[in-house]
Amino acid sequence: MESDKTTEHHLPFIRFLKNGRVERLSGNEIKPASLNPQNDVISKDVVYSQEHNLSVRMFLPNKSTMGNKLPLLIYFHGGAYITQSPFSPVYHNYLTEVVKTANCLAVSVQYRLAPEHPVPAAYDDSWSAIQWIFSHSDDWINEYADFDRVFIAGDSAGANISHHMGIRAGEEKLKPRIKGIVMVHPGFWGKDPIDEHDVQDGEVRNKIAYIWEKIVSPNSVDGVNDPWFNVVGGGSDISGLGCDKVLVAVAGKDVFWRQGLAYAAKLKKSKWKGMVEVVEDEEEGHSFHLHNPNSQNVSKLMKKFLEFIILS
Repeated sequence: MESDKTTEHHLPFIRFLKNGRVERLSGNEIKPASLNPQNDVISKDVVYSQEHNLSVRMFLPNKSTMGNKLPLLIYFHGGAYITQSPFSPVYHNYLTEVVKTANCLAVSVQYRLAPEHPVPAAYDDSWSAIQWIFSHSDDWINEYADFDRVFIAGDSAGANISHHMGIRAGEEKLKPRIKGIVMVHPGFWGKDPIDEHDVQDGEVRNKIAYIWEKIVSPNSVDGVNDPWFNVVGGGSDISGLGCDKVLVAVAGKDVFWRQGLAYAAKLKKSKWKGMVEVVEDEEEGHSFHLHNPNSQNVSKLMKKFLEFIILS
């Protein structure tokens, strides 16, 4: 039908159809949760927002025993705020591996996606999920979660969300306090390069600006200098981050590489009193641990991630 033909195509994310529908080109696959152990981990989906029909996917080591409290990992997926979910195979498999190795309880959060639900919907939903988790509304959380060892983590857009959840946790004095935050290849950006090594290619910068300003957050007055996105170069104070330590992972062939390093440096120079650690993979690209799981550097990154949780 003529009304279904594409009007705008934004690889590798979405295309807009003439009938007004949005078609996602990736991240649509769903792997079902299972109480039958997969890689020694069981999983289930639980609705946390009836209003927006949003769920979390929870992962638990199969051999966990009641009363044996485990670290609690709250995870926010990537996908440029446009694609992916906790139910996609790539995130299901990744969280399964983390939970098996770290022996933790993980809660992977679904949030509303742009362009149907532009920013700040993703941040609002993510905070609602944290509130739901801290309200002890689920039996797995009640039986297994150690709230003295709560960690937040995410990759790409999810790492950006993780930062903002840490800031809000500090502002609202979330109790118990978050132990640590892991940001893998965080999606921070600004109109101008952060330094001489940052992306200088105007076409690349314009593409990122277009995605943010036209698809993800069309209501942003400052475009890519929106404080949600421009965490490093903007004037935002990040010293109120509500956690004890942060791990920032960056990749040398990632467009967000220099932003991630500058974020860690800004945090170290701020009045925040926590500990910052950086792990860098110079020869890797954005989210390589998800898209190229056989890379020799994946095990190094996973080891740092797991030590961050296990050794706390």
